[in-house]
Amino acid sequence: MPKVEKINPYHGDSRAKNEQVRSMFDAIAPAYDFMNRAMTFGLDRLWLRRLVDATAQASPARIVDLATGTGDVAFALARRIPSARITGLDLSEGMLDKARAKAAGLPYASGISFMQGDCLATTLPESSTDAVTIAYGVRNFADIAAGYREMYRILRPGGKLCVLELSAPTAALPKALYKLYTRTLIPLAGRLMSHDPRAYSYLPESIAAAPQRHDMTALIEAAGFRDARFRTFTFGACTLYTAVK
Repeated sequence: MPKVEKINPYHGDSRAKNEQVRSMFDAIAPAYDFMNRAMTFGLDRLWLRRLVDATAQASPARIVDLATGTGDVAFALARRIPSARITGLDLSEGMLDKARAKAAGLPYASGISFMQGDCLATTLPESSTDAVTIAYGVRNFADIAAGYREMYRILRPGGKLCVLELSAPTAALPKALYKLYTRTLIPLAGRLMSHDPRAYSYLPESIAAAPQRHDMTALIEAAGFRDARFRTFTFGACTLYTAVK
């Protein structure tokens, strides 16, 4: 079991991890987009483009965006692949409310539908989508292996998986600076800006404990995927994983 599966958002809370994650994202939904921009100095937009580029290479007609949050991945995919039908799924109704509100003002969002659900058991039909995307969600799973098995199940044969996840740099200087930033400044910003300051302490804890690089591709391949690969960005602070069913 990856260490991150044992790390919960709220210490001392007896609820299952998925319930804690749902509550956390409901609480931080109002500040989520702003905090993402601020914490990454806008680099999240660059990383998102890399995810969209990788997905678009498969020319998918149907896409499922898991842990869709406030919909940024779904909207970026809709801009890039306007013919695609996109389903955005998330545990948190608070995040989905934000996504739906944003979609109402976007003319290119007509092909997107949002639904509440569990990424580990989506209820979507087997082999029903050409691509599965997920950004910054895998480390929140209570069972990462089960999450990848569900992604494999809903993908059609030959379908593409694209996973964007935060990671820790490995080089000495970037690693030291990253550790200082994530363990001091991010929690401080969370306390000042968020309705749930614990969320931004959980963030660096979950990144540090999550499977990364070769460990993550091993989990992806164990679920049945082939040709699992990874690319790192910004000194290793973010990693894109791709694979094919």
